[in-house]
Amino acid sequence: MILPIKNNVNCSIKFSADGSEKEKKVLEYNHDTLLNNNPATNARIGIDKLTNAFTVYPAKGLKGSKNANFYEFLTMGEVPYLIGSATLMAVFNAATKYFAPFARSKAAPLGNKMALGVVFYALGKSISKSFISTPVNLLTGVDTERPYAKVIYELPDDVNDTDIISIEHHKVFESVEFPRWDLLYGDETKGEKRNFRYDKIAKRLGMGHDLKDSDQEVKPRIKEIIIKTSLAKNISSYLWAATGVALAFQKPWENYFNVMTFKFWKGKEFLKSLQSFKKSFVQSAKALYKGEGAGITKHAGKILLGASVLSTIIGVANAVSSSQKPSKIDAADVIKKDDRYVVN
Repeated sequence: MILPIKNNVNCSIKFSADGSEKEKKVLEYNHDTLLNNNPATNARIGIDKLTNAFTVYPAKGLKGSKNANFYEFLTMGEVPYLIGSATLMAVFNAATKYFAPFARSKAAPLGNKMALGVVFYALGKSISKSFISTPVNLLTGVDTERPYAKVIYELPDDVNDTDIISIEHHKVFESVEFPRWDLLYGDETKGEKRNFRYDKIAKRLGMGHDLKDSDQEVKPRIKEIIIKTSLAKNISSYLWAATGVALAFQKPWENYFNVMTFKFWKGKEFLKSLQSFKKSFVQSAKALYKGEGAGITKHAGKILLGASVLSTIIGVANAVSSSQKPSKIDAADVIKKDDRYVVN
């Protein structure tokens, strides 16, 4: 097995087929690197993955590149999702201009609500995951969404190929069986204690402090938290997505559609549109909660919203609770000094 040479300088020297130095390329990372979990980093990762999903990864697949992998396949899954969502938003609204005036006045609000429902579905499904992961991180110290950059050394496609390094963005705990435990250890060359992250988690979990092997003590507990958190996010995210769709179909949104504009260069009109959106959002939320009609129909909004909130609360409570109770048996209860023991 040939391993890449690592150093402290984030650069790689390219060579041509004849052995002469051609170019020095500055790399963002020269080894797998733990990243901060914050909005700026997540936005940068999202843009990078989306850009590659539309450009680099399809090109590699069409060429039959030997470096195409499963990560790229999964990342490209965002493309049909976005195209399908845009198609669903446009297909109904595009036909309304051919309707008679009265039919158009009835169809246009419904089409706009459908488009808004697609947007709220996506937002509800993605944002709601933080409703679980953030409280779990605060209560346990385990950040289940912690990202890291993985450096991939690819095979050259031809003898003149020099750009053979790519960056993939993963999460430390995306695999329950094989988490990247190594990335959580401190860098002793920078003056960090080797187990300082595991020490913090152990202290937050009430397992004690200054443990001799805190990493070994907390790893089983971390795995349990990851599994429970993943289940909670899968359940609650779809409930919140459904709540978003229900919110988008409330009548007060029609007031916003009458003044809606995305032309930000028209200051007054765009500002009026934003103010109307805020007002319509609040009124629609109230309408969803109060409901219309009678019986189960009137309380459908309350039931859906309550189920979403309840799934989040139960999910967090279950994730931070532990089935791994410390033993109450002391060493004195196991070994009796008055008895004789034989070691085979």
